[in-house]
Amino acid sequence: MSEAQPKTAEDLFRFLDELGIEHQTKRHQPVFTVAESVALRDEIPGGHTKNLFLKDKKDNYFLLTVEEHATVDLKIIHQTIGAASKVSFGKPEKLMEYLGVIPGAVTAFGAINDTSGKVKFILDEGLMEFDTINCHPLSNDQTTSIAAKDMLRFMEATGHEPLVLKVTA
Repeated sequence: MSEAQPKTAEDLFRFLDELGIEHQTKRHQPVFTVAESVALRDEIPGGHTKNLFLKDKKDNYFLLTVEEHATVDLKIIHQTIGAASKVSFGKPEKLMEYLGVIPGAVTAFGAINDTSGKVKFILDEGLMEFDTINCHPLSNDQTTSIAAKDMLRFMEATGHEPLVLKVTA
């Protein structure tokens, strides 16, 4: 029996539509880093994200979604997010297995692919102060904008209870 294929951007948009969540997507050249994506700021208003896929020594996985310029202290973040130990970055294979994305396309929308609930999603409270949040829709050649409150609805609809915590310095 083959493993389920990760959902695509089109699957994500259909899911958002089914939930009645307004979304807007802009296509662009693939961007792999925050630095590369800065050129899009004038075209896409709202809070832009940086995502950290982390794991602790007990193989608990976390996705931290923060505002793109925020600083996260990886030496102490485990205390804030409830990790069993200090954290390190999760391997690309686990990123694909759990969230259905590659490095450079990491996104909170990956929750749609985490059907086994392997990942704990943490949204930084600073990011949630924006009316609109911008994330890759499972690929890094587009940016999708949704309301911050709708990001919470989306997460809950995927079976996740995201934590909104102050995780940035």
